[in-house]
Amino acid sequence: MPITILAPRPSRPTRKHPQEDASVTSDTDSEAGGVDLDGDLPMTTTRPSKRARLNTTTTQSTAAFEIVTPGEIITDDPQWMRGHGTYVTPSTTAITSSVAGTMTRTNKLLSVRPLRARYTPEVGDLVVGRIVEVQAKRWRVDVGSTQLASLPLSAINLPGGILRKRTETDELQIRTFFAEGDLLVAEVQQLFADGGAVLHTRSLKYGKLRNGVFVAVSGTGGGGGVVRSRRQVWTMEAANGGGLVDVVLGVNGYVWISKHVETPEAGADSSSSSKAAAGITNMEESVSTTMYSSQNDRIEVEAMREIARLRGVVTALVENGLRVDEDMVVRGYHEAVEMAMVSAEGPDDIYLGGERGQQLAAALRGA
Repeated sequence: MPITILAPRPSRPTRKHPQEDASVTSDTDSEAGGVDLDGDLPMTTTRPSKRARLNTTTTQSTAAFEIVTPGEIITDDPQWMRGHGTYVTPSTTAITSSVAGTMTRTNKLLSVRPLRARYTPEVGDLVVGRIVEVQAKRWRVDVGSTQLASLPLSAINLPGGILRKRTETDELQIRTFFAEGDLLVAEVQQLFADGGAVLHTRSLKYGKLRNGVFVAVSGTGGGGGVVRSRRQVWTMEAANGGGLVDVVLGVNGYVWISKHVETPEAGADSSSSSKAAAGITNMEESVSTTMYSSQNDRIEVEAMREIARLRGVVTALVENGLRVDEDMVVRGYHEAVEMAMVSAEGPDDIYLGGERGQQLAAALRGA
């Protein structure tokens, strides 16, 4: 009996290469079952380089507030100079971003401001810090920077305003001035090459902080937070019988809100001559021996409530991306007081989170 040998049948239909048949489209791939596995698509192609984000025709309005990511090429035009947050790859002219942030342009200088970064000290900045270490002739202060700041013993006022050279006795009693955990407000006096800062408290508005609450928010950088302004320290009249409240906005993002305490000299004589005694010339005469006291004074319930309300205002401003300065804090506080008046709880309603915080921010934006 003869045997018939049949030709082998292919397991699946053969497909032509796109270069052989130009009529093959993406529709045929979908009908055949999706992705082509016959090697029609090159799998070893190199990743295309990022397109240039800036060229000679880019205006300042389009370049501002543009978000870039690390490793993204901003431009390869050699007319631009690189600034902070950028680098240039060797043997090329391409300026590449090294951080994630907003791109800014100053003339022909390109820089990237990070969205989140630690505080970078500058001479003249008013900062709020915490003592973390006591050494022989100085204190180490945490100001939210990459390094601890230094407060020398010679950069503070001695009790009673005595002007003399610091002795070994002062070094032995260094913890009677500031101890670990104490909060203080100071000014940046000097910067080292490695970014370290030297502080001083040789002023009546600087020194140890007490009778208040500490708030840590974002400092100078991208987004909302404390910004450098004309005045970082002020005293305001609180509503609902809260009395006077002091607000200290540290440029490093640390905020201190406390009850205002009158000095003995100001309480005894409120004339203009007494106020003039607090100037730089007669500063030593107004320094009290209680300036380094760690004992808090008695604070009334009304004052504590308004201090907590101010703290909620500062937190709401930061959470909603608004700047924190004297104008915004004062406006936000008055708006928060009005919101509490229409609330069922009355003045005791100090909550400003969630939707209430968004309502407060919307009122400030619309004002």
